[in-house]
Amino acid sequence: MDSCQGQSTGQLVPSGPFSPAERDAVYRAIFTRRDVRSQFSPRPVPDDVLARILTAGHHAPSVGFMQPWSFLVLRSQDIRRKVQALFETANAEAASMFPPEKQALYRSLKLEGILDAPVNLCITCDPDRAGPVVLGRTHDAAMDRYSTVCAVQNIWLAARAEGVGVGWVSIVDPTRLREVLGMPERVVLVAYLCLGYVDEAYARPELEVKGWRRRLPAEDVLRFDGWDERGFDDPLLAAMQAAMGDAGERMAGG
Repeated sequence: MDSCQGQSTGQLVPSGPFSPAERDAVYRAIFTRRDVRSQFSPRPVPDDVLARILTAGHHAPSVGFMQPWSFLVLRSQDIRRKVQALFETANAEAASMFPPEKQALYRSLKLEGILDAPVNLCITCDPDRAGPVVLGRTHDAAMDRYSTVCAVQNIWLAARAEGVGVGWVSIVDPTRLREVLGMPERVVLVAYLCLGYVDEAYARPELEVKGWRRRLPAEDVLRFDGWDERGFDDPLLAAMQAAMGDAGERMAGG
């Protein structure tokens, strides 16, 4: 997104591959990242650790280098209790939306750690941050939100590398949450995250372990040169299937 930023100043740096150990560490963070909801330790996250995690978020790619994100660190227990109440209301509404055969499983899932996690973090997007016309956003107004989601992913992976778990609380009325947080009308709420240390995490995603959904196979997500070109005999598909097998072994500790 902003890969050409250094070219005008001549400040270019080598961009070769990582060493095998460095590369493996990156993939380990990706493959073992989890949505944590119920395993938070009460141990506080030190400011220097949280600062590194937020700095990783602030170094996310953004279209037009607009950097539209803001990070709201929520320390007030009163505010967090209000957010937790919003979740309880929305969660009860959500349960009734699923087919009867899924409702019992849904209600058995713990889907937030708002009061358990030492850190609550709200990530927002300011579409006006870079002005009315933004390089790269001229034909898709949503690029600022997509850029902010890149910051969320950076935070998640950096937290995993620090041994800090992250849970995304998405079951909440965004309008009412905006009111609780006093957000300006122009600012878009993107993610509400719970962060804290965890002693253990699922080897595979919790929703997969508990039978809610499975990870889709490579042939369901890979296409070639057009929507209808599935390429079932393409060597890249076979290579991706093999890579997914390797990832599964990494997640299982093999």
